Formats: sequence, C-alpha cells, structure tokens
Amino acid sequence: MQTIDKFNFANKKAFVRVDFNVPLDENFNITDDTRIRAALPTLKKILSDGGSVIIGSHLGRPKGVTDKFSLKHILNHVSKLLGVDVQFAGDCIGEEAGLKAAALKPGEALLLENLRFYAEEEGKPRGLAEDASDEEKKEAKKAVKESQKGFTKKLASYADCYVNDAFGTAHRAHASTALIAAYFDINHKMFGYLMEKEVKAVEKILNDIARPFTAIMGGSKVSSKIEIIENLLNKVDNLIVTGGMTYTFTKALGGKIGNSICEDDKLDLALELLQKAKDKGVNLVLAVDTKIADSFSNDAKTAFAEVNEIPDGWEGLDIGPKTEAIYAEVIKKSKTILWNGPTGVFEFENFTHGSRAVGEAIVEATKEGAFSLVGGGDSVACVNKFRLADGVSYVSTGGGALLEAIEGKVLPGIEAIRGF
Repeated sequence: MQTIDKFNFANKKAFVRVDFNVPLDENFNITDDTRIRAALPTLKKILSDGGSVIIGSHLGRPKGVTDKFSLKHILNHVSKLLGVDVQFAGDCIGEEAGLKAAALKPGEALLLENLRFYAEEEGKPRGLAEDASDEEKKEAKKAVKESQKGFTKKLASYADCYVNDAFGTAHRAHASTALIAAYFDINHKMFGYLMEKEVKAVEKILNDIARPFTAIMGGSKVSSKIEIIENLLNKVDNLIVTGGMTYTFTKALGGKIGNSICEDDKLDLALELLQKAKDKGVNLVLAVDTKIADSFSNDAKTAFAEVNEIPDGWEGLDIGPKTEAIYAEVIKKSKTILWNGPTGVFEFENFTHGSRAVGEAIVEATKEGAFSLVGGGDSVACVNKFRLADGVSYVSTGGGALLEAIEGKVLPGIEAIRGF
C-alpha cells in the first residue's frame, strides 16, 4: 500500500478528501477549527513537495444548494492556516471547477464547493414525495446511483493521485470517500497523515490491547450503542456504562428514576447485557449516585441522590461523587482506555463535574503508561472544553466512523485504499 511519506507529489495534482465539516455560528464564523488544523500536515506535505491540491469536503447535511452550507464561508480561514491563497470553485463538478483544477500550478490549492450539494455524493435520492411508492423509490435510487458514476469520474479527472484524510466520513461509501479510489491504481491512492494516525489508533485499541482494558460508554440511548457494547464485551475487562443510558439500566434493575431519560422498550435488553457481561467475566460498572435536577436546565435546583432512589419530578443529569470515585479507581488501574460519551449533560456548566472527573482520571492513567483513545463528538468536546486533550494518547476526529470501527465493521473509506 502506498504511503504519503514515500510518495513524491512534485508536479502532481492531488485530490484530497478532508473533513472540514466545522461548526459555524450565525455569522458564519468558525467556532472550532480542530478538523481543519488536523488536515494541515497532509496538505502542507503535498504543497512542499511541489504538488498542488484540490480539496474536497462536505459541510452539514444540505438537501441541495444552500448558502448556509457553502464552503466559501471557511475559505479565508483555510487560506490563513495553510499559508496559501486558496482558490475557490463555486461548484464541485462544474466548468469552473474543471478549468481551475486544470490550471493549478505547483504549490497552489483549490477548494471545491460542498460535495453534498449533489445527491450523487451520498448516492441517495432527494425530493421524493412522502407518498412515493416502493417502485418509485427504487427507480429514484437506481437513477442517482447511475449518475453517481459520472459525478465520481469527474472528481477523479482533476487529479493524478487521491489522498483520503477524512476519517470522520470513512464509514460512508460516498463518491469522494470511497468510490473515487477505484479510478487510481494502488500506487496513486493513499491515506493522509490524519487517516494514518486514526487507523493506527483504532487498530491498537482493538488488536494490540494492554490489560486491563476499560471502555467508558456514555450517551442517552442504549439502542444507539447496542452493537458497540456487545462487541466490546468480547474485548474489555471493564465496561463503564454512563450518561443517559444509566437510567434505563437502573429502571431495569427495579430502581426509581423519577423523570430521568429512559428507553422503556429496552429494559429487557439492558438486563440481557448485564447477564452477557457476567457470563463473559466483564466488570460492567454502573453509577451508584447521581446529581439530580428539578428541570432540564443549567439553572435548575439540584441535589444528589442514590441512582435508584430519584424522587418524582426530578431527573438525573450527571453522576454523583461516589460514582466519580468508583469510575476513577477503575480507570486509573487500566492500561488501555476507550472513552466515548460524557457522564452527563456537560453542555450545562452545572453538570460538567462527572465528565471532567472521568477525563482527569484518564489523564492520570495515561501518565502512568496507559494508552487512551477519546472519540465521538461529545467526548472530544469534553476533553477540549476541560483542556485535557494533550493529556490523553489520542483524540479521534471520527464520531460515527470510530464507533463503526469499534463495532468491528469494515469502513469503506479504508477498504478503498487498502484494497481489502
């Protein structure tokens, strides 16, 4: 497999798929440029070799062309960070894009407009009537798949080589993240530096495990984490189940959870997971106390309660001090740590303490030699908010991609480069 370090980009045009899906405020100012900065080493390597870059990305989830999701809003910031006056094409496959790509000189960069302005990028039909028949849906899907081939071929035609540096979209078999790779031979397609690091981090957490291995799984719904939890039960020594999922498990065990979030149709599933953990010898750790509130608000009245004795009218929004101590003890004894999901509603300042405590425990374990991987949007936001990112081994830029990799799924964006 080709690697970016070994490839000489001199006089070559590289189509680089990045993940510049950054958050913007109401005035289109970037509020977190982590994803852009993460791609800079790859882009700078190509330019310093004497190559040129055609940058492709998506932004948001547009259902067509819309100014709100135009990549023109991030152009100046990308230029500033890259140190190059990045050109912009107001379409990704229009005449302007083709002409500007063809005219690129060594050391120059071109940012294409949002790839997802086209349904062909994702390969999913748009604009179907709500009452469309199954046959109409089938035909629409077939039509967009056919036009996707032309869309992909057009993108590929801009460049001599393809670099995928967008781990955040590696789980999608989209035109620019996977299908485009088929237009380049094995020597002219490769991972960018970010993708290389992401893949190595995931493989280490799954295949090169130092024990004890502890996974911390947060999130509001058991249903959204079921496959991950089941896969992890075959790998971990300790599984800390936290966040909103806590209350589904607590109610399944007969506890009183007040107004706390709960999936009543998943109570039996929660009990099954507890039994599976027991059968596999996995220490599944649940909260014992919780910080409760009388409303879902940062300004709510708060108190602490046993997790299975939450009064009516109150809801759990974070873990309590006893639970913090239990989690910390497990984490600090670990040699491999995976963290996905906060312990509570960390967006509210009054309910950040548990997530911060978990982050600090992971940092301490890392100092003692543990390998720690933090992934998933909220967990990444946590370590950044608490300024703990430098204290963990690796912070993944992938949310869904990381979770699917942990589930044991083959990611199309990785398979397309590796060829297996």
